[in-house]
Amino acid sequence: MSSSAIEDHYLPRQDSLEYFIKFPPPQSSAISQAYPPNECAECDFNFATDDSTTPIVLLLGWAGCQDRYLMKYSKIYEDRGLITVRYTAPVENIFWKRDAMKPIGQKIVKLLYDMNFDANPIILHVFSNGGAYLYQHIDLAIKEFQTPLDICGIIFDSSPGDRRLLSLYRAVSSIYGKERRFGSIVSWCITLGLAAKWVFEDLYLRLKGMFSSSPVPSINPYNDLKYLDNYIPQLFLYSNADKLILPGDVETFAQFRQSIGVPVETVCFYEAEHVKLFIKYPQKYIQCVCTFISNCLMSIPLQMEAKNKFN
Repeated sequence: MSSSAIEDHYLPRQDSLEYFIKFPPPQSSAISQAYPPNECAECDFNFATDDSTTPIVLLLGWAGCQDRYLMKYSKIYEDRGLITVRYTAPVENIFWKRDAMKPIGQKIVKLLYDMNFDANPIILHVFSNGGAYLYQHIDLAIKEFQTPLDICGIIFDSSPGDRRLLSLYRAVSSIYGKERRFGSIVSWCITLGLAAKWVFEDLYLRLKGMFSSSPVPSINPYNDLKYLDNYIPQLFLYSNADKLILPGDVETFAQFRQSIGVPVETVCFYEAEHVKLFIKYPQKYIQCVCTFISNCLMSIPLQMEAKNKFN
């Protein structure tokens, strides 16, 4: 592997998809060099391998997420020998041009195949409803390929949440309203416009679903993700103080997935703001995600058995 291959690269527009990817150095010793032995438990994880099946973490950012923020999360994994791929769907596709999410999901899956990652264990780290909505379309795209990707774990960070007018307003306000005059009025106008648009879209998709033989995704990922036909282990990280994604939504979702046989873990980060769990509790956060990934990698044979039983 060339030295340039281990740098953090911005991949220019390729098939209208902008993403970032980073490979660890061969036989990574980043952890042992960065931290003295036994200094802290969360630093003991090193997932580096000598073969070609290094685990991959696909990070899907929240609506309006800048990559410099997402990069802080990917570094958790890069420092521990994992390959990372970062992508955030454009805000306009999450809120307005939602029909573009399907081809985006297809392009991300195609990217993973083009990079020959179909043999690697893949963990998804999904942030807020923006990331969850994109994951919904990635799951649909995976089903279109004859050779499935080896998704062995999913981390939901501050997600998923059901649709609510006030939650939508708060999300819109955080993206559009802060730097505008009369930001509250502007945010409410955008919110009501989106709500009306989504009602008509929902009606259209319901009618379309009645005459379509292929699955038609709804505009509410909370419902579609709830009934996904897989048993991939899931970790839910959430806060009791989150005003955008209510903790009750996350708990209800996790309990339902667990009730149908999905391995589920939930961790509540008290008094943390939306998608700021890592900022408030960095050591606890790292410990949670790394322990989950370690358990997922160790349970891959059991997951394969579950998949075969399901199929």
